[in-house]
Amino acid sequence: MSQEHHQSFLTKYIFSTDHKMVAKQFLLLALAMAVFGGFYAFLIRWELAYPNQPAPFFGVVTPDKYNVIITLHGTIMLFFVGMPLLNAFPSNFLVPLMIGARDMAFPRLNMASFWMTFVAAILLISSFFVPGGPVAGGWTGYAPLSASSEFTGVKAGAVLWILSLALIFIASSLGGINYLVTVVTMRAKGMTYSRVPLTVWFLLAAAMTFFLAVGPILAGAFMLLMDNVFGTGFFLPGKGGEPLLWQHLFWFFGHPEVYVLFFPTLGFVLDISAVFARKPVFGQKLIIGSTVVAIALSFIVWAHHMFQTGMNPTLVTPFAITTILISVPFAIIYICMFLTIHNGSISLEPPMLWALGFLATFLVGGLTGIFLGAAGADIYLHGTYFVIAHFHYTMFPSVFFGGYAAINYWYPKMFGRMLNKTAATIHFVLTFIFFNCTFWPLFIVGMGGMVRRIADPSFYPQFSPFVHLNIFATISAMCLIATQTIFLWNFFSSMKNGKKAELNPYQANTLEWLAQSPPPHGNWGPKLPVVTSGPYEYSEPNKTEDWHTQAPSYKGEASHG
Repeated sequence: MSQEHHQSFLTKYIFSTDHKMVAKQFLLLALAMAVFGGFYAFLIRWELAYPNQPAPFFGVVTPDKYNVIITLHGTIMLFFVGMPLLNAFPSNFLVPLMIGARDMAFPRLNMASFWMTFVAAILLISSFFVPGGPVAGGWTGYAPLSASSEFTGVKAGAVLWILSLALIFIASSLGGINYLVTVVTMRAKGMTYSRVPLTVWFLLAAAMTFFLAVGPILAGAFMLLMDNVFGTGFFLPGKGGEPLLWQHLFWFFGHPEVYVLFFPTLGFVLDISAVFARKPVFGQKLIIGSTVVAIALSFIVWAHHMFQTGMNPTLVTPFAITTILISVPFAIIYICMFLTIHNGSISLEPPMLWALGFLATFLVGGLTGIFLGAAGADIYLHGTYFVIAHFHYTMFPSVFFGGYAAINYWYPKMFGRMLNKTAATIHFVLTFIFFNCTFWPLFIVGMGGMVRRIADPSFYPQFSPFVHLNIFATISAMCLIATQTIFLWNFFSSMKNGKKAELNPYQANTLEWLAQSPPPHGNWGPKLPVVTSGPYEYSEPNKTEDWHTQAPSYKGEASHG
């Protein structure tokens, strides 16, 4: 009898140790926080297009409120949407299923990592209700704006912001340890490392990168907390501190964090491309090797975020070189992604549309990053909206195109129902159009010299030629945000009204498609699957079927828990 029959509502849905329920909790938290982050994005664009005019549901966006909005939008979208959506949700749901395990190595630790993340989100939101309001130092929290209430007047808000970030970083570290131990110790019989799907490899790469990078930012957060609570002076020049120390600590973590969000999407896109092109992944070992090189280089490029701080040119040069070099392993991975779908029998199902959309949009972000890696160009462009456009052309495709690709692809396995294909396709098309209409104009205004982090561009006469572009970008952003309601409707309505999913609707090879839809507690029947082949054996010439599951002897017996 299934263990589920003996669980109360609290132990099954709230304080669950089942990795699949924890994954759904992370997913719902990410979607809820995306509503907050999207609303702040709307307020930012409103102020840039219609300065000093009351925004709907908010009122006038004053300069001090604008700084708060910038801070919370960046913090929420990166750490409370991107990390749960691309790391915690897919790792929790997919890792045990894809390697043939019954659960995570440490189920209670898995549950604890979610609730720590949930408490961190509550701490961040509660900063609205403390005296002085939320922190207004920008999402990067640059000192001394974030280090002393003498400058910001929001000491309590700064403390809550610091605590929320520290808590989610600790939770993510514990989760990463869990994923690593699970893959190393709990793979099914025959699941050698060469047979582990690339989605799992890239989730592990993200976990390892985060684990190696998080130490300095946790130390920095502790020092920043001491400056705010106990009046120390780690980052305050008046007390002998150094504000640039925070930038070094933040970006030593912050740049690898970009790849923590990027790596999972690479895994999703590669696996989805193989399924919907009916081809093996091109250069699987080359992809894994390039990823290892990229992880190593990611820790020696951080100072390209600091070229404008007065850094000695002798030190600028090596960071510029490593920044350009890191594009090489990613270019190799990117070429392998294109060669995977080249001459394939492509089926334009919604997951594949999101994968192709990612390939198109992220390419723009990658190429424009080369401009910013060159110190001479970056000194001019760094403080402008060119960086905003570049950043969103890297993060939005990773978080949203990659996240939507994963949700559309694995939704049948999670809920046993199919998403509405028509609604999913419309959602992709409109999102792709409005995303480009929102952020492409920002390259133009950035090249024209419009600086970021200003609440009222009309205050600067030299920015007046960009008024119409800002209005166009704002209208596009409003349409982009509104389009996401299509996804939300499709996501929740399909749980009840969606077409019942087949066991393996896409005829994929990986193990998760052998489990029931949705998988029961314990995932598998009395016997675990035995793996006999790799995950990408599609369209082999000597076989009648164009796919070959990794465990052909597994018959999908009902789980006994």
